Amino acid sequence: MTATMNDTPDASSPTPADQAAASPAKKEKKEDSFPVFLIKLVLVVAIFRSFIFSPFNIPSESMLPRLENGDYLLAAKWPYGYSSYSLPFSAPLLPKRIFASQPDRGDVVIFKAPPGNDVDYIKRVIGLPGDSVQMIGGVLHLNGKAVPKVKVEDFVIPVSPNTDCLSIEFAVTEADGRQTCHYPQYRETLPSGRSYNVLDMGQRAVDDTAPVIVPEGHLFMMGDNRDNSMDSRFPAMEGGGIGLVPQDNLVGRATIMMWSTDGSANWFLPWTWFTAARWNRIGGTF
Repeated sequence: MTATMNDTPDASSPTPADQAAASPAKKEKKEDSFPVFLIKLVLVVAIFRSFIFSPFNIPSESMLPRLENGDYLLAAKWPYGYSSYSLPFSAPLLPKRIFASQPDRGDVVIFKAPPGNDVDYIKRVIGLPGDSVQMIGGVLHLNGKAVPKVKVEDFVIPVSPNTDCLSIEFAVTEADGRQTCHYPQYRETLPSGRSYNVLDMGQRAVDDTAPVIVPEGHLFMMGDNRDNSMDSRFPAMEGGGIGLVPQDNLVGRATIMMWSTDGSANWFLPWTWFTAARWNRIGGTF
């Protein structure tokens, strides 16, 4: 008996088309809902601001000539370690500072100002634990030795909505009619060789102070605008001096200038957003 070959598919066998139809369709990737996306975005921003970089603005002239009112900078959060002050709203999630590191003299740092520890200040680190800090005749003395202070050309800053002269004696009308402020400027050099410019408006009461020994875990901070800065030369009080600053209050180290404006911009006049910018200051590092 001869077997017969049947080229016709068995009706009971599924065809490829039937198999495709029967196989479950691939599930499309479900897009996050807007609330989920928003939560993720908030978490990313919070992590970035807490542990990497955070923006700060300068609302005063206590750090002239290096920082001007209207400057916006980024502060690196990792150089000195992390504490609850590193977190948004100073959330009390870290019982103590972790990865702690001590600043160098001359660092420009952001910290929570005593006694309230709730307002961000920016100053320069002058005294480390164990240092003796004193002002004699307007000259900074560290550990009994005068810090070299050399007169350089005056610091000149235009009068603007963000800037007015400290007093009439420093006001100048330039040849082109512009109003500017001319402040006596000096170059100060720390024992490490690090140098920076400071302003000295003349003899003031704080030009002579008693020596202060910086205790362990604290820092002596000063503004570069020596006669217009409430800093560690003054006792800590709300709206006044800051006294010696605990290292645990450190928030970050000034790193790069990301924006600067003289305050003349008007939201309803878009071109002023550009004319108000101090372009020559943007991108500067510390």
